[in-house]
Amino acid sequence: QVQLVESGGGLAQPGGSLELSCAASGTMSSIYRMAWYRQAPGKQRELVAVALSGGTTDYADSVRGRFTISRDNAKNTVSLQMNSLKPEDTAVYYCHALIVQPAIRNYWGQGTQVTVSS
Repeated sequence: QVQLVESGGGLAQPGGSLELSCAASGTMSSIYRMAWYRQAPGKQRELVAVALSGGTTDYADSVRGRFTISRDNAKNTVSLQMNSLKPEDTAVYYCHALIVQPAIRNYWGQGTQVTVSS
């Protein structure tokens, strides 16, 4: 079994920064894809940023240029540096991973709250 444990999040002022981290532990062959999603109240969960094992990254248009996703393949971790935060970034952020065991399975973290408010 695999666990994704998130840390970080909390309260930030508009224009401020926060960093989220996620660590995967358990039995796995490799991690193909790690990503961050978010879900605001009353809205669907949306993809924020994704990082593939080969180094490719991509971002939602709403966060491009403000957020940076980073992976450490040796440590099975992924982080999300969030700068220039806006109130509309307020949401529960979830870490997600596609893990090869060798079958490919989805795993989710428990979620961490990010609130941007003055």
